[in-house]
Amino acid sequence: MEPNGTAVDPGTRVKLVGILMAGQILGGLGVGAALSVGALMAHQVTGSVELSGMAATLTTLGAALAAVPLAALARSRGRSPSLAAGSATAAFGAILAVVASSLNSWPLLFIGFLLLGVASAVGLQGRFAAADAALPHRRGFMLSLVMWATTIGSVTGPLLIGPTEPLAERFGLPELAGPFLVTVVAQLAASALYAFGLRPDPLAVARFTDGAGVAAAPAPGAAPGTGPGTGHGAAPAPGTAPGTRGTPSASTGEEAGRRSGAGRNPAVPLAQFAIAVGHFVMVLVMAMTPVHMQGIGVATSFIGVTMSLHIAGMWALTPVFGWLSDLVGPRFVVLAGQAMFIVTAVLIVAGPENVPMLVAALILLGLGWSANIVAGSAIVTKAVATDERTMVQGRTDMAMNLAGVLGGLVGGPLIALLGFPGLSLVALVPVALVVVTQMTRAARADG
Repeated sequence: MEPNGTAVDPGTRVKLVGILMAGQILGGLGVGAALSVGALMAHQVTGSVELSGMAATLTTLGAALAAVPLAALARSRGRSPSLAAGSATAAFGAILAVVASSLNSWPLLFIGFLLLGVASAVGLQGRFAAADAALPHRRGFMLSLVMWATTIGSVTGPLLIGPTEPLAERFGLPELAGPFLVTVVAQLAASALYAFGLRPDPLAVARFTDGAGVAAAPAPGAAPGTGPGTGHGAAPAPGTAPGTRGTPSASTGEEAGRRSGAGRNPAVPLAQFAIAVGHFVMVLVMAMTPVHMQGIGVATSFIGVTMSLHIAGMWALTPVFGWLSDLVGPRFVVLAGQAMFIVTAVLIVAGPENVPMLVAALILLGLGWSANIVAGSAIVTKAVATDERTMVQGRTDMAMNLAGVLGGLVGGPLIALLGFPGLSLVALVPVALVVVTQMTRAARADG
């Protein structure tokens, strides 16, 4: 369904973002429920402690592999079919996991984990769909708002482990299959919501908004209907819906090279690099924190509390970072995220056995990831023309998830070789590269 008339009604934009938030809650609920027992199920089916980590590795890999195909589907058919297909695929992955647990088949279980990872790709692309639905000057905030909705499902999902055990027993399934049954229902519900609720399609709204010349923000004191592109004699911009007139929207600093193509806008690869580095650092440090804390004698229950606080840091303040990206510029927020990574490493090196300092470090790690991902995503969205945006966003998410896979793979060898403080210092090497490239880009832009 394409938007019609002279404007997209503000209520329509709000409705689309609300549906995307609801889909994120359902998706987060399903993934949170399943992944909370994924390692335990892998251990139970394979009989190997070493292979228990395959749950996280394969779901991350699945998200990486699905990013570009989902983006291609969005480009050709729209966000609605792409998100719906991804959620349905994740539901099928959860079904395979349930069957694998009953048959005690690890190959089937690993395929299920791989397909379940598509849900994470859907969640990531949902943030870009929210940016599509928003006005240009609100894209950073709306993007972050949909990311924030993931918090509800991700926090609630693990709480369903106990209540779903009787459900699994009722169907004659292993007790660990219970959360995966929740995942099936939640992902199918999200798929239906995306398929039937996203009308008009967010990508069609973005094409209409950018083509119709909707201004990024009204100039202070400007009268309604004044400003660039609002003259009565202006010719309709390419892609403008029937009945509208205007010129392409005013560009911000990051948007100046939009119509020249992503490949010629240096802001894009730099933002993609920052996003990948942020995810690599987060996964590298986060994955090894429980191992380190257990090694210094911290109770398992408190390790769980620490990880919950870390996850809260990842998601809870995303709207703040989105608002700041719109207010002061996303590059500033990217650099603020790198500063948080640096402080994280300083806290770990200064107090590797100081539990309060470790907790503070993990919270800052989550906050740094959040600032970096939100702001980097805003740069990519604003710097790329609408028709190219989906594929660039898909490649961004693929690189991000592959970086996460790398962080998970090298964490164990690094902590064995250098210890936890040494691992945190290694993480600062790519952080320094992000700081240098972003500062260099800022100097060139100012010059």
